[in-house]
Amino acid sequence: MKVSRPMEPVPSISDLRIKIFADGADLNGIREMYAKPFIKGFTTNPTLMRKAGVKDYRAFAREAIAAVPDRPISFEVFADDHATMEAQAMEIASWGANVNVKIPITNTKRQSSVPLVGRLSKRGVAVNVTAMFTLDQVRATLDVLSADTPAILSIFAGRVADSGRDPMPIMTEAVRLAAKAHPKAEVLWASPREVLNLFHADACGCHIITVTNDLLNKLGSVGKDLERFSLETVEMFWRDADAAGYNIPTRDAAPVLANGARS
Repeated sequence: MKVSRPMEPVPSISDLRIKIFADGADLNGIREMYAKPFIKGFTTNPTLMRKAGVKDYRAFAREAIAAVPDRPISFEVFADDHATMEAQAMEIASWGANVNVKIPITNTKRQSSVPLVGRLSKRGVAVNVTAMFTLDQVRATLDVLSADTPAILSIFAGRVADSGRDPMPIMTEAVRLAAKAHPKAEVLWASPREVLNLFHADACGCHIITVTNDLLNKLGSVGKDLERFSLETVEMFWRDADAAGYNIPTRDAAPVLANGARS
């Protein structure tokens, strides 16, 4: 007797409630993503900027802000002492009303940035507290935020998953804590590894997810028929083998080329 199984729902980007922020430091890529209405904001960081060949931090930021004047964009401080971080944060905040200032949750000496975050929030700076991994970090941050100032809590769910831990319980609880403690705090799922993470983040109630251009380019596969997807994968393998000119000599016949012909 054949047992029928319920059909799995076909996922759709239009069903997502979460805001998608493009994560990158290539100006052309930023402009390209700005043209897509479903991209609701932008983030970057010093590592991405260095990989993109950015030499002048301020000049790059000015061009990026000009390219996305009406959507939020985050820039990170890069000092390692909190006094200089604070000065950098105030300068970055002055660049535009849509600018969020990224503050790492600690410096390299493991000194907490929470007091700095509190001072900036009370001064009206929209902080994006980044490199967060634990709920203790979330609680400590929420405790110091000004109720009048928007804030983003960037939790690196992808890297939590890299440690072998399921990030979804952490993200779900972070959303609950933020909703209870701060009306203007948004939880951000950072470092996604696959398109499925958009649906994971949405299921957790996260407000934002940052997505690189490489991952954004895969969104066209969402909802694709799996039989068709399977065939496209087989066709890709065949094309690559054919283009490489691979052949396997056989014992009882002439070598068979990738395209099936005999050599």
